[in-house]
Amino acid sequence: PLCSNNNPYASFGATLARDEEQNLWSTPHDVTHTEADDDRVLYNMIVVRNQLDKDSEEWQKLNYDIYTLRQSRKEVRSRWKHILEDLGFQKEADSLLSVTKLSIISDSQNMGKARDILLKLSEETNIFPTSWELSERYLFVVDRLIALDAADEFFKMASVVYPKRPSGERADDSQKTPQC
Repeated sequence: PLCSNNNPYASFGATLARDEEQNLWSTPHDVTHTEADDDRVLYNMIVVRNQLDKDSEEWQKLNYDIYTLRQSRKEVRSRWKHILEDLGFQKEADSLLSVTKLSIISDSQNMGKARDILLKLSEETNIFPTSWELSERYLFVVDRLIALDAADEFFKMASVVYPKRPSGERADDSQKTPQC
C-alpha cells in the first residue's frame, strides 16, 4: 500500500505548501483570510503573482509587495500583543487578537465607540504603519477591549509605547518617552 498510487499521504507536503501560500495572516490553516477587504487585496495579489512567470520582473515585484504586506501585518499584530501583555492579558492576548468569520461584535452600541477608538489609535499613535488602511479585524479587537473595560487603558498604553512622531522625526529621536 505504501508504494501504490492510492497513498492518501502522498500529497501531504504539497497541501501544506499550498495552505501556507494562501495563508494571508501567517496563521496556519486560517480559513478566514478572504473575509475582509484588506484580506481580499492580498489574496488578489497572490492570485495575480501565481499567474506570472517566476523569472519575470512583475512576479518579483508582486512577491516583494506580498512579503512586505505580510511583514507589516505581523508587526502590527506584534505591537497589539505587546500592549495587551503589558496590560496584564498575557494568557489572553492571542485569543483577543484572534478574529474569524464567526466573530461578532459583543454589543451593537459599542460599534461607534470601537470605531472612534480605532481611528484615534491610527491618528494619535504609531501602532499602525503610516500607509496602513484600518483593518476590520482590529475593530473586533477594540470591541473586545471595550467589553473588558480596557479600551481606554489600551489607548493610553499605545500612546506611550508607540507615540505619533511628527513627520520628518526619526525613530531613534522619539525614544525620549519612557516605554512601559
